[in-house]
Amino acid sequence: MDAGLFDLSGKVALVTGGSRGLGLEMVRAFARAGADVVVASRKLEACEAVAEEIRGLGRRALAVSVHAAKWDQIDALIEAAYAGFGRIDILVNNAGMSPAVPSHEVTEQLFDSVVGLNFKGPFRLASQVAHRMKQAGGGVIINVSSSGALMPLPGVVPYSGAKAALNAMTVSMAREYGPEVRVNTISAGPFLTDISKAWSPQARERADNALGRPGRPEEVVTTALYLASPMSSFTTGAIVRVDGGA
Repeated sequence: MDAGLFDLSGKVALVTGGSRGLGLEMVRAFARAGADVVVASRKLEACEAVAEEIRGLGRRALAVSVHAAKWDQIDALIEAAYAGFGRIDILVNNAGMSPAVPSHEVTEQLFDSVVGLNFKGPFRLASQVAHRMKQAGGGVIINVSSSGALMPLPGVVPYSGAKAALNAMTVSMAREYGPEVRVNTISAGPFLTDISKAWSPQARERADNALGRPGRPEEVVTTALYLASPMSSFTTGAIVRVDGGA
């Protein structure tokens, strides 16, 4: 593969949930492709560790602690990114949570937390950054959704609903902020990230999809690079399934 196809030299990427899992894989991939990176998540220490790793690759990196459902903290994250780098070219809305709880046991607090982190927060971050990107002449937004939004499962109704809303947001914002800003979704299936440690041994080896297995975190990388780079210049408002054929 020609690495030049995904050249992100001179670009600045902001990734929420960037200290672990799929977010961490994308942070590393963007940096290897030449981008400077803003690493954002709840735990500043974890973000700093990733930022130091990225600096070791010769790229600039900024670590920011953020609760990705709180609009005041999201606004502060945006200001920190622009103060540090002067621009955001690539935004990845990756932070999320998916607790499995029977619907009749979901509390209002849990409902608000799940919807807040998976839709309310990403809406705020994407809308504010998309506006600035459009004014600056261009940019890319990638929303990380779930196959659970397309094929909802029992016990995760708030999560599936929030991710379905995120998918709808992708299509709407692609129209609203295009043609300068492209907005796409990665619809992720089961991946062997930190959350999989709570799965049964069988679930970590087998999955009910065409490939018969969960994904390895690094398998999200080429899709993320494609959507972040000019190679996807005619792709926007798309929901790209990376789910093993769920």
